[in-house]
Amino acid sequence: MRSRTAIALIACAACTVPPRGEQTTSETFGGPTANDESDSSTSAAVSSDEAGTSSESSTGSSGETETDTGIKLDVGADTEGPPPAEAEVFGHSGTVLYRLDPDTLEVEVVGPFTGCTASIIDIALDAQSRMYGTAFGSLWSIDRTTAQCTMIAQGSYPTSLSFVPAGTVDPVEEALVGFVDEQYIRIDTQTGAVTNLGTLTGGLASSGDMVSVIDGGSWLTVVGPGCDAGDCIVEIDPVDGTVLHNYGPLPYDQVFGLAFWAGRAYGFARQGQLFSIEFMGGSVSTTPIPIPGAPVDLEFFGAGSTTAAPPAG
Repeated sequence: MRSRTAIALIACAACTVPPRGEQTTSETFGGPTANDESDSSTSAAVSSDEAGTSSESSTGSSGETETDTGIKLDVGADTEGPPPAEAEVFGHSGTVLYRLDPDTLEVEVVGPFTGCTASIIDIALDAQSRMYGTAFGSLWSIDRTTAQCTMIAQGSYPTSLSFVPAGTVDPVEEALVGFVDEQYIRIDTQTGAVTNLGTLTGGLASSGDMVSVIDGGSWLTVVGPGCDAGDCIVEIDPVDGTVLHNYGPLPYDQVFGLAFWAGRAYGFARQGQLFSIEFMGGSVSTTPIPIPGAPVDLEFFGAGSTTAAPPAG
């Protein structure tokens, strides 16, 4: 399997220039038809315990948005704001941000990442839906409504980003975490400083992404023993990254993006595949989500969702 580092390095170096064939306007690709839904379910026979916006206009300083009610969502800053009223999760290529509505399964283009200097390799959202992203060599805050990037720090940063709830890594606030292969780390969102938290065991290493939910669980896609058929999905302890349960392989390879909403996870594979993941006791099942009109050369680099996402449907 090609390393994620090598894949990202061949992507566009400038975020303001979308790769060939990618949509760059706020265009809705559309959800599946009734026939799509009835025919698309596939099962991944694997094992373990059960795992647990409206449109906004840009205003003020970079990264700050304001809703129709005047409530400010200051992306990457200290201003608190409510989580989105509408269901939403995000996926992205190296240069373009996409939004999936988990209720309708419609995918729309938010826009190209602008203001950044390298391809975005992963994103994460906190409980207030403030989005952060990493590139090889830099950490960014990102306006989730416009895809505008603002640099926070330069340094070496990982993929597999997620925020984890307060009371796990930090006793009083959420923490931005990630994986470098098997190493579990924390990233300071103000300074960009990196702290080691733990190590995956059993020969496993992160294959792409992590997602965590308040009052829910924390999940990670991995490669290693038993994952030859595809990336495995595991539940982890957000405190130190310890694997709590390995659900086994998914029927997809290079699942670089993972998001969550209302009891279901959503996978974004490098080959442009989008699918839902249903947790069913000791197993999971996956259902492909069609993206009509998507670029033929679409590649997903990552995904993210707020930690305030509903933990159950």
